[in-house]
Amino acid sequence: MTDDTPDAEAVRPDGGGTEATGADTEASKTPRADGGTVDDVALDPWGSSSVSDYRRLFEEFGIEEFDEVLPEVPDSHYLMRRGVIFGHRDYRPVADAMRNGEPFAALSGFMPTGDPHIGHKLVFDEIVWHQRQGGDAHALIADLEAHSARGLSWAEIDEHARDYVLSLLALGFDPEDGTLYRQSTNREVQDLAFELGSEARFSEFQGIYGFDGETDVSHMQSVVTQMADILYPQLDEPKPTVIPVGPDQDPHVRLARDLAARMRFFKVTEAFASFEADDAERVLLRRAYDAREAYAEEPDRPRCGEAADWLRAEVDPSDARGSAVEKLSEAGKEPLRPRTRFFARQATDEAFDALVEAVEGEKRVYDEHVDAFDLDRETAERLAREVEVDHGGYGFVPPSSIYHRFMTGLTGGKMSSSVPASHISLLDDPEDGYDKVTAATTGGRETAEKQRELGGKADECPVYELYAYLLAGEDDEFAKEVYDECVTGERLCGGCKERAAELMAGFLENHQEKREEWEAKLDEVDIDLDSDRKRA
Repeated sequence: MTDDTPDAEAVRPDGGGTEATGADTEASKTPRADGGTVDDVALDPWGSSSVSDYRRLFEEFGIEEFDEVLPEVPDSHYLMRRGVIFGHRDYRPVADAMRNGEPFAALSGFMPTGDPHIGHKLVFDEIVWHQRQGGDAHALIADLEAHSARGLSWAEIDEHARDYVLSLLALGFDPEDGTLYRQSTNREVQDLAFELGSEARFSEFQGIYGFDGETDVSHMQSVVTQMADILYPQLDEPKPTVIPVGPDQDPHVRLARDLAARMRFFKVTEAFASFEADDAERVLLRRAYDAREAYAEEPDRPRCGEAADWLRAEVDPSDARGSAVEKLSEAGKEPLRPRTRFFARQATDEAFDALVEAVEGEKRVYDEHVDAFDLDRETAERLAREVEVDHGGYGFVPPSSIYHRFMTGLTGGKMSSSVPASHISLLDDPEDGYDKVTAATTGGRETAEKQRELGGKADECPVYELYAYLLAGEDDEFAKEVYDECVTGERLCGGCKERAAELMAGFLENHQEKREEWEAKLDEVDIDLDSDRKRA
């Protein structure tokens, strides 16, 4: 969940879709990011993973394409429009809240292992943008993670934490309207981590993170603390919450969503009879119910046994979903009838009784669940959450996430904090930033003649990425102009780098002036930047 050291990828214009879908339209020619070659994708939140084909993330991890939700986002950020933010998990509740003026939150963390650089600026910008859209913005310093997973001393952490906070403030974060904190000093987060830990299992940590008998307990504890960070904005009230991160942090998001569900008092599902069904079985049950006119003696009251007979002709007996046929057969003459089910997951007896009382209309009460025949799913979810919160539960909304593409290092390959020439620190002297850009690798041809003849390879150019990710700002037309002039051979690398270097120097100068302004009033910001922990 913490932003640390991004890896490398390329940028190019891509019409109205992404290469993952093959959808190219003339509706938009905004510069977009795109993947490269296929490799084995293993997402590692502590920085050893490399993603060279983002399409695999859709296929293997269920990340959804951001293009699909983009039209629903009001006043979208340029990182969204250009495809730098390429994927999401369940972002629609956040977009809905944004459009309707309802509460929502945004949170991301920063592991203070070195200077903040232009790769980190992506997340800073995403947090600030959500705050300006009306979100309850949270930014945290993941100092417990830095100490346990990276072995940094508390003195080193304090120094880097100060730099991260100053850059975040300089980029527009409003500390009076948002929340800044350190993991180590936030008791509410630590208490929540303790509660979440009761629902986490070591076997999960083995499967998700590769932990083994040599993994120290503090490292495992830092993971549960990050789960608490992700859910922390919902302690006062449940609300949609987005976590902007790179795709390497997706394992944290998935685990947090699982833990949020396990902490809930009730699970709300669709059901068709008294028995329980899984998602695959429910698909068949819905199919059988919708086809009732074809087989039921009384279509207004189809029987489970009749549905089973009909489905037998439709489902291969070797198919795992054949279990739905078996369950229908066992239910016999029980009516097949859609209903919304409240399953008591961790509800107290008092909360369960209160839910039964709150369900209006026709209902059927069992030992561990309640079936409501007159409530739609959305209304049922809202009711379950209200009852839970009223009876001391959290009522967590599953956290959402958005994923941005990694920036390519200026020297090619990965952008790494440990390779100064590969990145531009937000603390670099503007002249040094200028020099790094002029010395950067490009996607240009071997000679100016070939460049004019064949055009440049903007898709493979770290300098073009600087324009698309940062230097063009909100000006989509300028980013498009740089790309078009490059690939048509009109723009040569020398002039392109010179202009980028000038813009970078100007950005750093402006950013550092704002950092100095905030440094003069940093004592007024509600965050402790001097740890009283031992210096080990």
